Amino acid sequence: MQIVESFRNIFKIQELRRRIFITLGLLIVFRFGSHVVLPGVNTDALQEFQKSAEQSLGGLFHLMQLFSGQAIGNLALFALGIMPYITSSIIMQLMTKVSPTLEAMVKEGPAGQRKINQYTRYLAVPICLVQGIFAVNSLVGMQRAQGTPILYSTGFGSLAEMVIGLSAGALFVMWLGEQITEHGVGNGASLLIMAGIVSRLPAVGSDLVGLARKGAVTGESLVVIGAIYLAMIFSIVFMTQAQRRIPVQHAKHFRGRRVMMGSRNYLPLRVNTAGVMPVIFASSLLVIPQLLGQVSAFKWTQEFIRQGSFFYVSFYTVMIFFFSYFWTYLFFQPVEMANNLKEYGSFIPGIRPGENTANYLNSILSRITLCGAAFLAAVALMPDMVSAGFGGELQRQQLAFLGGTGILIVVGVGLDVIQKIESYLLMHHYEGFVGPGGVRGRR
Repeated sequence: MQIVESFRNIFKIQELRRRIFITLGLLIVFRFGSHVVLPGVNTDALQEFQKSAEQSLGGLFHLMQLFSGQAIGNLALFALGIMPYITSSIIMQLMTKVSPTLEAMVKEGPAGQRKINQYTRYLAVPICLVQGIFAVNSLVGMQRAQGTPILYSTGFGSLAEMVIGLSAGALFVMWLGEQITEHGVGNGASLLIMAGIVSRLPAVGSDLVGLARKGAVTGESLVVIGAIYLAMIFSIVFMTQAQRRIPVQHAKHFRGRRVMMGSRNYLPLRVNTAGVMPVIFASSLLVIPQLLGQVSAFKWTQEFIRQGSFFYVSFYTVMIFFFSYFWTYLFFQPVEMANNLKEYGSFIPGIRPGENTANYLNSILSRITLCGAAFLAAVALMPDMVSAGFGGELQRQQLAFLGGTGILIVVGVGLDVIQKIESYLLMHHYEGFVGPGGVRGRR
């Protein structure tokens, strides 16, 4: 009854109700555009294209399908999805750490952030064009190599029209994401990715039911798979909210003749600070050997890092650990945090300010990042482990939705949306969406 009452409270708040309807409407527009086929594409050859792309590109094709909500397989107007905007956002975030001008702009507050967002949009335009050109060239190369009649014409005008269509679609998706962020609930880019992933759920369920009817998979196996991934969802929620809280003592302050006693707060360090980014970067690097394997001189790379092999698992795990530490230390620098604490007269009890505080924070951050990276590696490799456990009865593609990048994004975005809704409910003196305690970080 608590959940029913929470839903009633949601629709009692006019602003929250309006934001939810705007979010749902824009997500429907996004899903509609994922099925509008590009001009010049032979719709009768789409199934042959999907089969040939799956064989030639392998993991790259499934990764692109994951983030585009099957739009890339449909050769739709939104085939590039939100990825060009995410790529430009990541580049700008990295540039703010290495460019003093951009770093100073970020410290200006909302005005500086608006400038950074504007530069991110400008950078997304050439990225859209480059990715569109590569996508169209891949289609032309695939048509010539395999004889699949994907395109009606390979003339310059037709190809340029497709590149412009892909770029315009990606920019429109970027606009949809920004409108959701500004007028809806939650982060627009994350919600669009989640919508694309969730849209695959009916197809995945249909495949599993079809295998069960054919006798390839038993009903008990499906129950075991459901139990495994239900446990994964609980563990992802726990690890996403898990924090290491470091006590921080604030110094006394004098205000006129009054002495304000220093209070004690906590510095929260998330166990999984990097989020899903290490898995995305590691998956992207795994695509490189598959692309090199298309060239006869580098054919051995495709077999060397074959999916499910020892070198595949080892390389994937090492890359996840590397990017977990890289992303964490890129955005959380212990030396800078220690200097900020010292500047504001705060300190960690029992630890000297300055270098000792930086070393203490560094030691804690390295240990909790190790736990977070190990958890990410386990989740990313879960589809392979489940497929191997069932003797290959289930292909990794059929389990891709249930593990790795997909489930991390869905659970993380879901938690973010719930927290946003809870903030609106508490602001209007209602109980939180999941009860009086709300969604709290785990110590």
